[in-house]
Amino acid sequence: MSKILMVDDDPLLHELARVALTEAGYTLLSARDGQQGLETLAREAIDLVITDVAMPEMDGIEFLEQMRRRYPRLRCIMMTGYGTPETVLGALRENVCDFLAKPFTLEELRSAVSTALAVSLAAPIEVVSARPEWVQLRLPCDLAAVHPLQRLLLQLKADLPPETREAIAYAFREMLNNAIEHGGKLDPTKYVEVCYVRLKRAIIYVIKDPGEGFDLAGLKHAAINNPSDDPFRHASVREERGLRAGGFGILMTRQLVDEMVYNERGNELLFVKYL
Repeated sequence: MSKILMVDDDPLLHELARVALTEAGYTLLSARDGQQGLETLAREAIDLVITDVAMPEMDGIEFLEQMRRRYPRLRCIMMTGYGTPETVLGALRENVCDFLAKPFTLEELRSAVSTALAVSLAAPIEVVSARPEWVQLRLPCDLAAVHPLQRLLLQLKADLPPETREAIAYAFREMLNNAIEHGGKLDPTKYVEVCYVRLKRAIIYVIKDPGEGFDLAGLKHAAINNPSDDPFRHASVREERGLRAGGFGILMTRQLVDEMVYNERGNELLFVKYL
């Protein structure tokens, strides 16, 4: 049975979370501030920490910083009603598993906990730049790193219309998955470089993988190269090669963003969404 520590100064949230997580088979321990949280960690074997940001005496970011010095690989979910860029980037620096924006449902809480405990622990994401308008990262070629990164970066675009956020999120997820799976060969000792730039009228993503690159026209297993009279030809190619179902990522991304280009080698992608 996994043991979870919740660090938050709201007693009602503790009670609601206790009911929800106990019913799901977890044991929940409570701390009302960061100092109590550190004391609990010192005497209990904890599998997952869920912490708020805004707390008295010691805020969530400071708590995470101190926790990481002693428990660098402990899984953590951050929750807050104040999802400012500074908060999001602070959470990213501390390698959180997920980000829950208040108010969230108890089902969302259970889902985040289940996911955080189930996925493999990816190597830490290296933060090269953490300014709200320029985020630059190096992350291991491990698909477990994609979900928390996507959730965190979504918070930086909270002011955008939902359809724009969803389009960018889909494009980013598909292209990052491709870079990790095909460029990095799912080797967590290799790294993908990601850069997110927020301009007044555009959002730019650059994704560079460690692979040898490819010729886009030669990807017979990708839907982007299907002839007009055979829109699903790539599916049979994928089946012949023993590849998983899919192959629509590049095609869908081109339809969702405004501009998309690869470098000559084929291992670096830039796409733009105008605002």
